[in-house]
Amino acid sequence: MTSPLALLGGTPAVTAPAPHFTWPHLTSDTADAVLAQLQAGISIYDRSGVIAELEDALCDYHGVKHAVLTSSGTAALHSVYAACGIGPGDEVIVPAYTFYATATPLLHLGAIPVLADCNDTGNLDPANVKQRITPRTVAVMVTHMWGTPADMDALTAITADHDLLLLEDASHAAGARITGRKAGTFGDAAAFSLNGPKPLSAGEGGFVLTDDDEIFYRVLLHGHYNKRCRTEIPPSHDLYPYAVTGMGLKFRIHPLAAIIALSQIANLDDNLHGRQAIATRMRETLRGLPGITVLDVPDGVTPSWYGMVLRYQPDDLGGLPIERFYGALKAEGCLEVDRPGSTCPLNLHPLFQAPAPLLPHRADLPTYAPGQFPRAEAFHRNALKLPVWHREEDIPLADAYTHAFTKVTDHYRDLTG
Repeated sequence: MTSPLALLGGTPAVTAPAPHFTWPHLTSDTADAVLAQLQAGISIYDRSGVIAELEDALCDYHGVKHAVLTSSGTAALHSVYAACGIGPGDEVIVPAYTFYATATPLLHLGAIPVLADCNDTGNLDPANVKQRITPRTVAVMVTHMWGTPADMDALTAITADHDLLLLEDASHAAGARITGRKAGTFGDAAAFSLNGPKPLSAGEGGFVLTDDDEIFYRVLLHGHYNKRCRTEIPPSHDLYPYAVTGMGLKFRIHPLAAIIALSQIANLDDNLHGRQAIATRMRETLRGLPGITVLDVPDGVTPSWYGMVLRYQPDDLGGLPIERFYGALKAEGCLEVDRPGSTCPLNLHPLFQAPAPLLPHRADLPTYAPGQFPRAEAFHRNALKLPVWHREEDIPLADAYTHAFTKVTDHYRDLTG
């Protein structure tokens, strides 16, 4: 049998040399800024220099009162939970479908992560959240998955009705908006990641946003100490005596990472605008292809397009397994198409199925099992993730990727032997 599919001997649809997607977009200005910071100082103990500049920029960009930089998004999440006073016996509703760091800090604070299923967009399902609320529930943490904001109107109403904290894991969603309001500004506090591929990148790093003074002070006490706390917590505050030691943890961002993020934030909206244009172009081509569901973007929502997740529908392609379809795309040269692995329903991780070997002191933790969150598991099982480029010169490459999808769906029968 002959076939135009590259997996079966045809010519690949994508012939551009690798890599096909790199992020962040670094310029000579970034390199100059890093070198200047290297010469100026590689350790900053207080809120000065590039630390103050970047935190001020984050506050201005998001329209919030406080920003605190951290060493990672995981550290930011840990600080948010700790600063909100979440501790032993408290239940926090978290998405079943998210990166595990959304929930793992709770394991170390004595709290209990209560998983809730997702909706058809992959985001936290407000109706399922309602079903998980108990007298021990103190907060709801929502992740804006792959950069598309969750249903914050519904989640805000639920948490308000039940007097719960609303927290945001906006690690994927820097610059994403709902009717103009930025992700990370809806809840009591938000955590962001500045990890390499995130829309706003420092290579490694994170930050916390909040308008609440008490949460801000406790974020400082949790992961910063001495100079920052003595300077930024009022001497009249009840917690000021702990300023020198804080909690004894160090979650500071490195100044070289901070200078990278500072060089990125000035171009964030332009980059996101470019992503939006290319995402629209890609979605128009992909929408309507058999076997491929392009997720709806709700009215008024502007994603950050950290990733474009498509849902594979094998029944539309004669039951062709996703592994075979994915292999055909790779053969076509779509090196950046991904089947997300570690970002998956938390009930599929051994840490949430059988935590005792790593957390023997946490006999109170629930144990989860495959099959408990059918929508999250189905979403993950059938997810294909594409990068979203941002420059006009990348349009031919984006078009080649979508052409590869068209080519494989047109000739799927060649793969069913």
